[in-house]
Amino acid sequence: MIALAAFRVAAYVRSHRVYQALLAILALLAILHGSRAPGGLEAAALTDSAALIIPFLAWAARSLLDTEPDRQRELSATLAGGRRRELAAGLLAALAACVAFDALALGWGLLLGVSATPQGAELAAVLALHALAILTGLALGALTSRAILPSPAVSIMALVGGFLAMLMVSASPLHWLSVPVTAWMRAANSGLLADRLPALAAASLAWCLIGLAAYAWLRRTRP
Repeated sequence: MIALAAFRVAAYVRSHRVYQALLAILALLAILHGSRAPGGLEAAALTDSAALIIPFLAWAARSLLDTEPDRQRELSATLAGGRRRELAAGLLAALAACVAFDALALGWGLLLGVSATPQGAELAAVLALHALAILTGLALGALTSRAILPSPAVSIMALVGGFLAMLMVSASPLHWLSVPVTAWMRAANSGLLADRLPALAAASLAWCLIGLAAYAWLRRTRP
């Protein structure tokens, strides 16, 4: 399974699909961190990057999972010892790509986007939100991959529409019905991120796990 995951990451890089997500993320970061956030707003700036990078992470995860042709994916399942291992290897490879891209975003933000590094509870909260952004992007990308949505047009619309729906729902009083990314940003901008993190993280993690479980369930009847 580990070997298959490494093979998929290598195929993603060699296919040059990796540059599609990389260039888009670099453009986002250049705009988002065009000037350093002033003192006191460091956590807000880093939280904004965690929220706004989600669709790009989803795009990266989707692209990696779609790099392998369908017949090759069926062969991989046979060689890996079953569909569960093939599915896990795909998610592991996509997770590795999302971690790498988010590490780039977080590093850029800490080095070039803020005037000072947040300390203590604020820094821990920012790191937690970036980890949740990785899981959110992974789940959204997996659910819009070719194995679930064969049409590229429908897949792209579902990815973008899913993120926009996430933003709209999380901006409403019913933000717990989605990953509350807007609530992340509100809490950070009001200076209450560390206090509200447990509730926000619980809702976010729950929806990420539900999304990944839905992907695994849908893959049962698909190659």
